[in-house]
Formats: sequence, structure tokens, C-alpha cells
Amino acid sequence: MSLRRITLQLARNPGLPAGDPEQGYIIIAPLDADGHLDVEAWKAERKACRVYRFHPDPAEKADGWLTHRGQNWLFHYDEESEGDDEAAFRFGAHVFREGEYITIDHPGRSALTYKVTDISPV
Repeated sequence: MSLRRITLQLARNPGLPAGDPEQGYIIIAPLDADGHLDVEAWKAERKACRVYRFHPDPAEKADGWLTHRGQNWLFHYDEESEGDDEAAFRFGAHVFREGEYITIDHPGRSALTYKVTDISPV
């Protein structure tokens, strides 16, 4: 199973009717043939499964790891300045295809919706 580079850009949300392609995430993760995150492949490639948060404000940028606990997928950041872990709502059930929407819970703020804009081999 090869890793994929999944790009999520901020979609239409309250207060942002057009979304913002300058805000989002790049996730390095294995997908199965149906486009779901592959837990077994993640276990084998855990150290390579990364997440990068991009934003025009440098203080909002972060990098960390895609982690899995129980049934939940999380974005784990190891530096206090990067913020708490972010929960990816129903990430395990989502099909990752261009045009699909994903919700990410930002601790202390409202959850936001992102659109999958690109999936490519790493």
C-alpha cells in the first residue's frame, strides 16, 4: 500500500461563504482501494503519516502526525504553540476522493468543513 498526499482546503463555512483555499491541511496517509484510511497500512507506515496545517497567518501553521486511537483519527502536534490535538470527525468512515467534504474539530473553536481538492501519490 502506497502513501497518498491528501490536500484539504477550507470549504464554505459560517462567515466564509466562499471558503478559503489558503487555509487547510496536507495529510500523508495510506488509503485502501475504496478510498478509506487504511488502519493496518497506517500501523506499518506510522512514522511517515504526517499532517501539515497551512494558513496565511504563520502562527496558525503547524505540522504533526496522523494518529489513530480506538475508532478516532487525530492530528497530533507535539509543540505547545501548535495547539491541542485536532479530531477528524468520522475520518474512518469517510471516502477520500476529490470533491468530498471533511469536518475537523478545532479545540476551543467551532468545527470547520474542508474539501478534498487533491489526492496524489507520495
